[in-house]
Amino acid sequence: MKHRRLIPLIILIFLFVSTSTACSIGTKESSTLVYGLTLSPTGIDPHLNASSELGIPLASVYDTLVFRDPASGEFVPGLSETWSISPDGLTYTFFLRRGVTFHDGTIFNAQAVQANLEYVMNPDHHSQKAQFMLGPLQEVEIIDDYTVALYLSEPFAPLLDSLSDVYLGMASPVALETWGPTEYQFHQVGTGPYRFVEYIPNDKITLTRNPDYAWAPSIYQNAKAKIDTIVFRFYEDPATRAIALESGEVDVIGEIPPHDADRIAVSSDFDLYPIAIPGQPMQFFFNTKKAPTDAALVRRALIHAINRPQAVKTIFGVYSPVADSPFLASSFNLEPQESFPTYDPETAGTLLDEVGWRITDEEGHRSRNDVPLELHIVAPPWGSNSEMAQLIRADWEAIGARVTLEIAPGFGPLKEAQAEGEYHAIGINLFGTDPDLLRSFYSSTGLYNWSQFEDPEIDRLLTQAAQESLDLDARLNLYEQVSSRVQEEALVLPIRNYVNLVAVNNRVEGLHFTAQGWYPILIDLQLAP
Repeated sequence: MKHRRLIPLIILIFLFVSTSTACSIGTKESSTLVYGLTLSPTGIDPHLNASSELGIPLASVYDTLVFRDPASGEFVPGLSETWSISPDGLTYTFFLRRGVTFHDGTIFNAQAVQANLEYVMNPDHHSQKAQFMLGPLQEVEIIDDYTVALYLSEPFAPLLDSLSDVYLGMASPVALETWGPTEYQFHQVGTGPYRFVEYIPNDKITLTRNPDYAWAPSIYQNAKAKIDTIVFRFYEDPATRAIALESGEVDVIGEIPPHDADRIAVSSDFDLYPIAIPGQPMQFFFNTKKAPTDAALVRRALIHAINRPQAVKTIFGVYSPVADSPFLASSFNLEPQESFPTYDPETAGTLLDEVGWRITDEEGHRSRNDVPLELHIVAPPWGSNSEMAQLIRADWEAIGARVTLEIAPGFGPLKEAQAEGEYHAIGINLFGTDPDLLRSFYSSTGLYNWSQFEDPEIDRLLTQAAQESLDLDARLNLYEQVSSRVQEEALVLPIRNYVNLVAVNNRVEGLHFTAQGWYPILIDLQLAP
C-alpha cells in the first residue's frame, strides 16, 4: 500500500494584482482546506454529546489539561504544566499553565477548570459521555488562581485519560454561561490552535487559525497553525466520499469504502492512511431480556451461525482484521482467556435443537411450541454497520430464523430503539484509549448496557479494575476475566477491528493523529504549492 512520508514545508504564496499603471504590493494568499466528515451528529458540544466525529474538528478548538502522546502512550503537559496524585488516589492536583487565553479573551485559570467540570457534572445538562468519563469525581476546589484540586470518592484509574480527550476540553466559562447547554454548540470557545467560526447543521463546521496560540503541547510538531481556514463538510453516503476527493471538492476524508480505497492506494494524486482506532470493535449486543435471546445457548448458536471472516472480507476487503475479542480493538492487547466461537452452522443448529427451536417446515424455518424463531436487528447507519447487519440477517436466516432489520438513521433514533427494548441484536460501540469504557457497556448500571445483562461478578471486576490506579498489569488481568465472563454468557457478537481509511489529496502535508485515533492534529497540516 502506498504511504508517503510527509515532510513539513512552510509555504508562502504571494498574490500580485496588476493595475493599469503598476503592480500592487504582494499580500499573503489565504489558505483553505476542506475536510470531509462522515456523520452529521445530532449535536456537537463535546461536553454533552458523544459522537466521535465531533472530535475531528473540535480537538483543535480545545486544549486539554493533559495530552496523551500517540507514540508512547504517556501523558504529557497540556493546560496543566504538572500534576500530582495523592497516595490514596483520591486527590488529583493540577498546576496550571499561565498566560493562556480563550479565543474570546477570557483568562484560563483554576476558575475556568472548575466551571468546565461542573458544567459537565450538572445533571440538568444530560451529558452523554463526558460526565461518565469523570467517574467518581465529587468536588473541584480552587486552591489558588493557577492550582486546582479534584476530589474523588474512590480511586479512578482512567481519570488522566479522560482529561486528555476532547470531551473534557477546556471551554471559556464566559461562553458556557452566556449560551447555555442548548446554544453553546453554535458558539464554541476554546484555547486551541483553531477558533470556532460557525456550525450549520447538516452542512458545515468552519474553523480559522488562532494567531495568538503560544502554548502548543509537545505532541504537536508546529507551534502555530499553517492553514488559515478549515471547512468541515458532511458526506454521510459512503458512495460520495471518493467522488468528493477525486473531484477536488475535499482535501481529506475518512471512512473511504474499501473498493474506492483500492483505487486511491495506487493513485499518484492521493495518499491512503489506514488508521487503527483504539476502542471497541464493530459489534452487536444481544438483548438478554427478550426471548429467544434471553437464553445463553441461543445467543451462542447465533454467534456460531455468523461467518465473520467472510463477512469482513466481503465488506472491508484486506483493510480490516476480524475481531477475535469483544474488547478494545487496537488497545492494550487484551487476551481473552477463552477462544471466541468460530463459524460453525452445524453446531448452531445443534444448540438450537437442544433448546427446542427445531426445523418445522419444508422451507427450513424453526419454531418451538408453534412459535416461530423470530429475530429483530437494529443497526446504526455509520461504519458499514447496515451492510454488515444484512449479512448477519442472511446467516441467521440460513439456520432457520425469520429476521427483520431496522436501520436507525442516527444516534438519537438508535437510543430510542434501545429504550423500547424490542430488538434481539443492536449495534453500538465507542472508541477510547482506556479500557474503562467497557464499564459503560457491561456494568449492570452502565449507560450503554444494551445487552441488559446484570452480573455482580462483572460489576465487581469492572469496579476493581477502575480503582487499580497505577498498576496497569493488574487492571488488564481483571479486564481479561471480564472478557471471559462476557464470552461465557455470549453477550455480544464482535465483528471487525476498526480501521479508518483516510484518503488525502497529496498536496496536504503533515497529517497525523492523536492517541484517540480519530482526531487529526490540524496544527501540523499544511498545503504544498
